Amino acid sequence: MTQLEKARQGIITEDMKVCAGIEGVLPESIRQGLADGTIVICRNVGHTAIKPLAIGRGLRTKINANIGTSKDNNDLNAELEKLAVSIAAGADAVMDLSTGGNLAEIRKAVMAKSTVAIGTVPIYQAAVKMLEQKKAIADMTADDLFDVIEENGRDGVDFITVHCGVNRASVEAVEKQGRVLGIVSRGGSMTANWMHCNNRENPLYEEYDRLLEIAHRYDMVLSLGDGLRPGAIADATDHGQVSELIVLGQLAARAREAGVQVMIEGPGHVPITEIEANIQLQKKICQGAPFYVLGPLPTDIAPGYDHITSAIGGAIAGSAGADFLCYVTPAEHLRLPTLADVRDGVMASRIAAHIADIAKGYPGARDRDLKMAQYRKTFNWQGQVDVSLDPEKAAALLEKSKSANDEGCTMCGEFCAIKLGKR
Repeated sequence: MTQLEKARQGIITEDMKVCAGIEGVLPESIRQGLADGTIVICRNVGHTAIKPLAIGRGLRTKINANIGTSKDNNDLNAELEKLAVSIAAGADAVMDLSTGGNLAEIRKAVMAKSTVAIGTVPIYQAAVKMLEQKKAIADMTADDLFDVIEENGRDGVDFITVHCGVNRASVEAVEKQGRVLGIVSRGGSMTANWMHCNNRENPLYEEYDRLLEIAHRYDMVLSLGDGLRPGAIADATDHGQVSELIVLGQLAARAREAGVQVMIEGPGHVPITEIEANIQLQKKICQGAPFYVLGPLPTDIAPGYDHITSAIGGAIAGSAGADFLCYVTPAEHLRLPTLADVRDGVMASRIAAHIADIAKGYPGARDRDLKMAQYRKTFNWQGQVDVSLDPEKAAALLEKSKSANDEGCTMCGEFCAIKLGKR
């Protein structure tokens, strides 16, 4: 039985107990959330080297870091370094999005080194296999795709992004309305092109029960991908995006009926005025399923700073109820991220997640902020460094004011407001 099926039978598993301990909630809260479909536990039955990761309502907002090779930059060791940097910086999960090199070997190496939950996008490997055989991606069969999904499950992958909502009707909705930027999801674009070339329905939609069987076997969480997410704020919340979301809501219900855990992805580039509405729409249509958001990015014109753009959108989305934030690095839209980009992306997302947790009233979320205020009042510099989200950077930047006998930093020195206000 899967965690979901056990939860529905009133069974509190060891994984539920571990997650409850990590989150500071009662095991029954985790069980009930699983039974309702508002919480998922990411841990493949074969991935016993990690602790289970609970994502969903009433829990701390989690973050994911993306790593992975490309055809232009295919260095496994570099990606393993990014994995280590991501985990050290505080990522709760990591997705391997590799598209260059031996993808099966890369995934196994990442799985072997990771101490956190791992996600993948199986259609990438299926597409790369076609190109390695000197075939077009459109030559891929349903069996080719499902074989790769089975392989990911067998290797211990904890959650997979699958673009099941990219079907003929939702793609037609995009085409009829028209977009400035079209389809920007790699998996969504691959799927739409495959459907067009073969004049057939998406196998992941048409043979969804087959996907559920595989996911059930490994208790692998399905992350229903936002293949038609907007890549420009001009395209946000359009007919295509909403059409796909409606399909995902239907598929999420079918997954739960089959005992398979599921979360929903979205919404991409969205104006700041539409972020909260997007979260509420997803929660309503998908019956409270955990929402895994990329960004969202509330402006298109900040390449080089999109980790900041994403953090702004992520804080608002998390405050409105999003459960899982996918980081965005300064390299987004520009290149494969470096180690520094990865670290900056994780830290920006952690800031957003913490702001969201304060807004949600997550137990203990404000405790560190209160400690920071107390340490600032008493000029306890080490305390300020230790309680900060990034102690390494805080310590590196700190300059105590000699003119103020260390009661103040070099910004204000003897004119420090806190020092002057002492009674």
